[in-house]
Amino acid sequence: MQDRNLWFVRFAQSVSQFTGQPVTSFMAVATIVVWAISGPLFGFSDTWQLVINTGTTIVTFLMVFVIQNTQNRDTTAMQIKLDELIRVTNKARDLEELDDKTLQALRLDYEKLARREKSRTRTPVRAEAVPKRPARARKG
Repeated sequence: MQDRNLWFVRFAQSVSQFTGQPVTSFMAVATIVVWAISGPLFGFSDTWQLVINTGTTIVTFLMVFVIQNTQNRDTTAMQIKLDELIRVTNKARDLEELDDKTLQALRLDYEKLARREKSRTRTPVRAEAVPKRPARARKG
């Protein structure tokens, strides 16, 4: 069963890598622009509208499963890493059973600690430590 699911993992990773590229976004925008420009050629017909509606629905439907698979794997990997850190430190608390209000209070406490630590470790930057920018050529 593991080998049967492996093809989908590889497929989902490949699709996720491809669709996450800027060129893919450009291709999607270009498709919409071509479709919109072709509107007058087809008289803005129902078929013309149906083409884009059907295409986007199919792509969206399929991408939901790919994105969910990728998200599930990422979440599982992150949880395993956290579990490993908890196992090594032996000081972490088991927070999964706490209610939302308690989790929110803990999150606010940690944000306050982070701000306090950030302000404590912030050191002023001396003028000689800042690299100088090269002078710009003036237009004239």
